[in-house]
Amino acid sequence: MAAAAPHPNRRAEMKLASVSAERRADMLAAGYEVRECYRVLEKAGINLVGEILRGQNEFIEFEHYPRDDVFDNASGGQYYYHAHREAALEHGHFHTFLRAVGMPPGCQPIDYPQATDVWPTGDAAISHLVAISMDSYGYPIALFCTNRWVSAEAWYPAAQVIAMLDGFVIDHAFPNWAVNRWISAMLRLYRPQIESLIRQRDAVIADWQARSPDADVFEDRRLEITSHLPIDVEALIQQLEERRTP
Repeated sequence: MAAAAPHPNRRAEMKLASVSAERRADMLAAGYEVRECYRVLEKAGINLVGEILRGQNEFIEFEHYPRDDVFDNASGGQYYYHAHREAALEHGHFHTFLRAVGMPPGCQPIDYPQATDVWPTGDAAISHLVAISMDSYGYPIALFCTNRWVSAEAWYPAAQVIAMLDGFVIDHAFPNWAVNRWISAMLRLYRPQIESLIRQRDAVIADWQARSPDADVFEDRRLEITSHLPIDVEALIQQLEERRTP
C-alpha cells in the first residue's frame, strides 16, 4: 500500500498560540525526555528502530516487531513497529493503542449496524491512538491516524479517544527502556496535534460515509490514512522554548 502525499483535508495543523501555557510546559518537558532518549541511544551508537528490531531475525513486511507487540498490563498501553508501505522517506511506523483496562470509565464504541467485520469487545476491546512514521535513521518524521481495518480496533468517537491519550504509557524495560520512554513522551510532546489528527480522522470517516451511506466505511480498503502530519521534533522544542513563560 503506497503512502501517497496526504490530501489537504486529511492534514492536521496546530498553532501553539491556541495551546494553554500549562499544556505547553508539559509538551516541553516531554520534548526534553525525547531528547534524553536520543542522547543515551546515540551514545551507544544505536537508535529506536534498531532496538525494536534487535534479535528479531529477518525484517519481514507486515510482521509486528517485537513479536507479539509491547504491552503495559497496568496502563493498557500497547505498541508495535512494522513496515508495509512503499514510501520514499519512511522506513516503517509505530502503531500505538490503549486496551480496555486503561480506558476511562464510560468509553463505548460507536453503534455501527453496517459493520461487516467483528470488532473486539469486552476485555479485548482496543483503540488505536496514533501512528508514528520513522525514517531509515530511526527518527520520527510524521504522525497519522488510520481507518479501522488497518488496526482491527473497536471504533470509539474522537472525544473518547482523546480522553484515552492520558492513559498511554509504557512503564517497563522490554524491549528497551529508552524506546518505551520515548514513545510515551512523544504522545505528550505532540498531544494537541494528535488531538487534531483524531478529530480529523472522524471528519474524514463521516465524509466518506456520507458519500456511501450503505457501505461499511471502516472496511473500505481505498481509505487507509485518515489524517497525516509531518513533524520535526527539534523545531517544535525550539518553538516551545520561545513561548516558555518566564
